[in-house]
Amino acid sequence: MIISHIAIWTQNIEALKEFYIKYFNASAGNKYINMSKGFESYFLSFDSGAKMEIMSSSKLQIDKALGIYFGLTHLAFSVGSEAEVERITNLIRNDDFIVLSEPRYTGDGYYESKVADPDGNEIEITI
Repeated sequence: MIISHIAIWTQNIEALKEFYIKYFNASAGNKYINMSKGFESYFLSFDSGAKMEIMSSSKLQIDKALGIYFGLTHLAFSVGSEAEVERITNLIRNDDFIVLSEPRYTGDGYYESKVADPDGNEIEITI
């Protein structure tokens, strides 16, 4: 199992992308845009193989009481297959932890589920 990526909310996606490209030698994939959700993101890749998703949304409103803020938003683990995403999600559910979203394909092509760790941090389980 490896960490797939970390994700960061930003108000200025282009400036954040250029920062990581200029100072940390990141390379950016194509911009993903979901017009109906007002959402856009880039996946940045680093020489080490690490990845970061930077995300922006016209609908995002800061509300720290609800856990909505700019900065780190989730941690993603790559587990290798759809079956393993489903197995781990069910194991977590059966141990009475919260499943935030069921396994599914997302608009940008990931197969994932989302769960909450004991502190409420969002964890993506993906291929």
